[in-house]
Amino acid sequence: MIYQSYGVQSMESQVLLDTYTEVQRRFTHFNDPAHGWEHVERVYKLALHIAEQEGADSFIVGMAALMHDLGRISNSDSIKHHADLSEIAAAEILAIHQVAPETQEAILHAIAAHSFSRNIEARTLEARVVRDADRLDSLGAIGVLRWAITATIRRTPRTRTYHPSDPFAEQHHPDDSSYMLDHFFTKLLKVSDSMTTETGRRIARRRANFMLDYLDELKSELDA
Repeated sequence: MIYQSYGVQSMESQVLLDTYTEVQRRFTHFNDPAHGWEHVERVYKLALHIAEQEGADSFIVGMAALMHDLGRISNSDSIKHHADLSEIAAAEILAIHQVAPETQEAILHAIAAHSFSRNIEARTLEARVVRDADRLDSLGAIGVLRWAITATIRRTPRTRTYHPSDPFAEQHHPDDSSYMLDHFFTKLLKVSDSMTTETGRRIARRRANFMLDYLDELKSELDA
């Protein structure tokens, strides 16, 4: 039994390693630093950390974390949500490695449930771990960096960095399509409330506090 268990763990480790290498290769020329390989690798490492703390299956968590954003590079012209495309790409990789059907289902569910905009219920601990890890990457110092990158990529000629007379949305309804800083108030400062694991909540509190400190510093500089 010990030998068989070791064999299963060894096979899973090899599948994880092969998938890690393959996903990294696919992201080589992806031109969105906020959602590229660096993001995927951070989510992967953080998800494994949370999985260890929460007692989740590390293989399911690791595989889902590695493949959760594959849809972003599958077809930029597709009208499908990137999470749907990620499921399709992940299913192909899982089939190649002959992963057990029930494990495939768990991995694909975690990928489907990670998306903020799709709002799919995470039915398993592993799905909750992956979703927490992905959302945590939008908080803290990394979150500020990713916000600036994404806002710059998505800006239009009419977009402003912040509202000229109400930078912190104290008097106007936040509109992050018009004011980049408003994204803190439409989404980023709400992310902590969506954490579903105790480990995720603990990390989110620390990272959210950093973002509040950043906004305080920004306010003092604008008021100077």
